[in-house]
Amino acid sequence: MDWLNDIWVFRTIVLPALDILILAFLIYKGYQVLVQTRAVPLIKGSVLVLFTYGVAYFLNLDTLRTLLDLLAPSLVIALAVIFQPELRKIFTRLGQGRILRLSGRSQFEELDAVMTAAEVLSYRRRGALIVFVRNVGQKNIVETGTRMDAQVSSALLLTIFSHDTALHDGAVVIDEGKLVAAGCFLPLSEQQDIRRSFGTRHRAALGLAEESDAIVLIVSEESGAVSLAYDANLFYNLGLDDVRRRLAELLDLQEPVDLEEDAVGIQ
Repeated sequence: MDWLNDIWVFRTIVLPALDILILAFLIYKGYQVLVQTRAVPLIKGSVLVLFTYGVAYFLNLDTLRTLLDLLAPSLVIALAVIFQPELRKIFTRLGQGRILRLSGRSQFEELDAVMTAAEVLSYRRRGALIVFVRNVGQKNIVETGTRMDAQVSSALLLTIFSHDTALHDGAVVIDEGKLVAAGCFLPLSEQQDIRRSFGTRHRAALGLAEESDAIVLIVSEESGAVSLAYDANLFYNLGLDDVRRRLAELLDLQEPVDLEEDAVGIQ
């Protein structure tokens, strides 16, 4: 009866362990999506409301519980409306298999292509703006430029940002390994205390970083400095190795580390 013992082990040990592993993986991937959107503060607020309701229930605080019962339908509708952009993005990613997708070698090849182009552009003092889309869609930005839907390559980027092309003054947008558009216009930062030495490219990159979770790589035409803008901060004149490392971390191509150092854009 060894086969009966094997079945018992499979059902009592292997299946529960597999169940826990799958659930842990889904929770982890869900957290990765939520942490890069505006949903995290909203979730914290929802947890606070639920905690308050639980306290009111167990302590028999009838007045507070009645008030929360009256507000509950409105809160649910409000959360649905507020979460709508994030929910649409999450379900889009799920439908495309993007939430469950593991980091692939091709993503590193695309990153290498971008870094190769950035190094050449920096050496030649040719300005560039390269937008990496994360969870917040950039449809409005894409619509301001020229649709391309091309594979990312250093040759294509160098061609776009050559001085004699019609698209070199705008930004290129990269989403899911595709160069979806070029010659795009970005919103300028409205901050008043930004460095006066920063030109339009840096102000535009910071403006988009203030409005979304996008990452923007900037190459300065004046100095050749390579910088990154994300999380409403501008990280100016970084080394190429540092830029590549941060991009890999921010795009979830390796284990994330603390990225709160060296913010110099707002002074």
